Amino acid sequence: MRRHSRINTIKAYFIYGLIITVLLIIIVSTVGRHRFNAPQKFGLDIIGRGQYVATSITSGIKTVWQNYIALIGVHRENKVLRNQLDESTLTNQEYREAVAENIRLRKLLKLKENLKPPTITAQIIGRDPSIWFRTLTIDQGSSQGIKKGMPVVTVEGVVGQILETSPNTSKILLAHDPNSAVDALIQKNRVQGILKGTGDQRYDLLYILKNADVEKGDLIVTSGLGGSFPKGVPLGTVSSVVKNRRGMFQQIEITPAVNFNQLEYLIIILRQDSLTD
Repeated sequence: MRRHSRINTIKAYFIYGLIITVLLIIIVSTVGRHRFNAPQKFGLDIIGRGQYVATSITSGIKTVWQNYIALIGVHRENKVLRNQLDESTLTNQEYREAVAENIRLRKLLKLKENLKPPTITAQIIGRDPSIWFRTLTIDQGSSQGIKKGMPVVTVEGVVGQILETSPNTSKILLAHDPNSAVDALIQKNRVQGILKGTGDQRYDLLYILKNADVEKGDLIVTSGLGGSFPKGVPLGTVSSVVKNRRGMFQQIEITPAVNFNQLEYLIIILRQDSLTD
């Protein structure tokens, strides 16, 4: 069936070519006449239509090919642009991170200048996954002079105290751990109390008498008593005050000045009178 169709197609092309050849012979034989007769006009019309069809097909193929080539070029250009955009985005992120780290380190340097020396800067290298303790591990240890009980601070305020040391690392007991307690005072009126960790992202301020003036938003700082922390380091702000009928003291909740989930670099205050292991 296919073979019969191909034979018919070949015959049609042959007949069409024969007709065009005859018409061309007629036209050439009458070259020089000023007017075309009916067969010449008919022949020109047939040839013109054939040329139009051939030109249309050729033009269509050329357009499709050009569009295909152009599409390939656009695809390649888009790929190059996407790669350049990805590289620019990565470079921008690295630049922003470098700027942010530079700002943090500059703040730490300024804090170190305001603290009584000697001090040492450390980087956090681990977090305790236990639900019972709130601790961090840093990259400085007893070889650098760090001892148990030394206070740890950052730009925002108190972080905690050194809990354990090894030659090159140390573990910090965070201030919001239930086992942590810091001597504190209300900055505006100097009323003293004890800041106790709760295990959550908050503190309890204990032993503040009912007649003391305490309001939401008041700043709580270290008192300097006990020899652990320098005086005046931020601990947090009052978030809730409750005065019960029973008892002598107010129930005061404190929001920490430090975001314990975003710590990176810390400062250890090297006190010679800190506890020994």
